[in-house]
Amino acid sequence: MAEATRHARPAWLDDAVFYEIYPQSFNDTNGDGIGDIPGIIAELDYIRDLGCNALWINPCYDSPFKDAGYDVRDYTKVAPRYGTNEDLERLFAEAHARGMHVLLDLVPGHTSEEHAWFRASARANPADRTVPAASTTPIDVSERYIWTDCWIAGGDGLPFVGGEAERDGTYILNFFKCQPALNYGFAHPKQPWQKPALGPDALATCDAMLDVMRFWLSRGADGFRVDMSDSLVKHDDDGKPFTIRTWQHMFARIRPEFPEAAFVAEWGRPYESMQAGFDMDFYLDWRWGGWPNGYNMLLRNTDTPLVRDGDASYFNADSGAAIKPFLDQYLPQLADCERAGGLFDLITCNHDTIRVGQRLTERELKVAYGMLLTMPGCPFVYYGDEIAMRYRPLPTHEGGYVRTGSRTPMQWDAGLPNLGFSDAPANPETGVADLYLPVDPAPDAPTVAAAQADPQSLWHWLRALLAFRHACPALRAHAGFEVVAGRDGGRAFAFRRVARDAGEADAADARRDVSGGRSDGDAIADDAIVAMNPGHGTVTIDVPARVIRGDGERTIVLALGDPSVASGGTLTLPPQSFAILR
Repeated sequence: MAEATRHARPAWLDDAVFYEIYPQSFNDTNGDGIGDIPGIIAELDYIRDLGCNALWINPCYDSPFKDAGYDVRDYTKVAPRYGTNEDLERLFAEAHARGMHVLLDLVPGHTSEEHAWFRASARANPADRTVPAASTTPIDVSERYIWTDCWIAGGDGLPFVGGEAERDGTYILNFFKCQPALNYGFAHPKQPWQKPALGPDALATCDAMLDVMRFWLSRGADGFRVDMSDSLVKHDDDGKPFTIRTWQHMFARIRPEFPEAAFVAEWGRPYESMQAGFDMDFYLDWRWGGWPNGYNMLLRNTDTPLVRDGDASYFNADSGAAIKPFLDQYLPQLADCERAGGLFDLITCNHDTIRVGQRLTERELKVAYGMLLTMPGCPFVYYGDEIAMRYRPLPTHEGGYVRTGSRTPMQWDAGLPNLGFSDAPANPETGVADLYLPVDPAPDAPTVAAAQADPQSLWHWLRALLAFRHACPALRAHAGFEVVAGRDGGRAFAFRRVARDAGEADAADARRDVSGGRSDGDAIADDAIVAMNPGHGTVTIDVPARVIRGDGERTIVLALGDPSVASGGTLTLPPQSFAILR
């Protein structure tokens, strides 16, 4: 039953740079202490001027917020605390008017226990397990979730809850107790209550999720980041073949209707997600039992992420770490993506990942962003990372637990109440405003206003990098990638990006302003060398000749820390330096 997965990827992804917004913490416009959709609309110009031309918005659907919105109560209704459906449609329109795209967060694997589907499926009488439909007879949702056939039955190795419903059965969970798993079937059913993957009940769940996609895509959404996208089919085999076939089934139906929609998987294994039919996959931060994955090696290679001592991250100047272990993991996965015509994306951080602002210095972050924003794929910037917002150890809120400290309010201006996030009044008893989460109280809390006022700030460096990326076809998402230095060890890392179309670039576009860095203004659109040295010592590398033209020496067009290139192509990289050569 496998279906073809190859399709024309949306062309707009080739120049896309995403900005992830945790909506409850970005910008509050009604003074209730919680960010909202009008607040996002109000800052679209800020995001675009930073250099991000696409958004990923964490779930903004109606929810009881036991897991910060990843427990969806109604997929087709904006949570009232964020605004209305009309507000979200206006966000789509305002973004499109600025040449920007918007991804929503799709949560296909589970819902809230308060979802109408689940409430109906939990009823004792099977005849009552229906929900209304707009133009058809009521829909039977008895098998929309995974229910056992007895009130004392176990979950066959899966987490389950019993004693919470009238129905004679227990139900399978995906994550928290409040998140019952939707039924996409089992790879190899062993119990009478286990339905087959891609069987009638599983396909009915697929149809329901396709309706959710259609609802928002038809109203202006440009696609979805898909939560836990590898978790649909239970007891799947190695390689997730049944989950892959389930996504192939859904993509075969939704893509002809919305060919420009983009889908990015929270999967982390592109050799699987690309088969499933996704356009992109994330290199997520994983660290199990002290063993890091490649992305963790770059920025978070420590068991004590709030302490600098002992941090073995590549971009920590003190670590002495080489880039080779990262490349050993990254390169095969990048090849998997390229063979499938997809993208493997790097992130500065996300809502599930501890920020690095207080552990790595601003100079270290500048070198790190130099790499992250020029690698293949579409980079994702987490809100506040452009000003090095800090992780704050905080009590759990809305199921955040250790993740809560990475979800604090955006810090706009120290001269405004609540750092400009909200004008919610102070509580007369505590003297502190009642906000979604407290803002950073430190006197030196980084803010957008302070960063914009300092021409040497991380904000200006990130803006310069993104301006250059947009101006340089060799740095686009699909441009080629080849390691120049670092494959055999050592602190230096250099790579060559090659434009897929080696034709002439528009000269005016190539001379776009890159304030905050150094530019020669007349770069050509064939290839680029990106090189960095995050360590304390000076290193030299040999820069290859131009891959396409070979007409003259390379020059440095964007730099940090005064690197220099000698006649013949030797590049000298002083401590903690970065360079792009054309």
